[in-house]
Amino acid sequence: MSQPRPASDILDRDFLEIRSKILDLAASLDRLDRASDRDRVENDPRLDQCRTAIETLLRSEPNRAEAIQILFSDPYQADWRQHLPVAPRLG
Repeated sequence: MSQPRPASDILDRDFLEIRSKILDLAASLDRLDRASDRDRVENDPRLDQCRTAIETLLRSEPNRAEAIQILFSDPYQADWRQHLPVAPRLG
């Protein structure tokens, strides 16, 4: 098993990308705040998911990416093929 890279190396490599993504997120939230019909989406479950995801990001716990992926995912259904328009496999 390989050793984890030093945090300073990760920060050196990824800082600009992290900063860019945080700025993109802030800009999107600002646009929502300035929207003329902001009150119409206040109870939208997608906005609640975004808030929960941001709160998850702020925790100092492992597996934040997994927790956020699960937050935005539908629960598994064994009969999913019957509910989605998926063509059957050939051959």
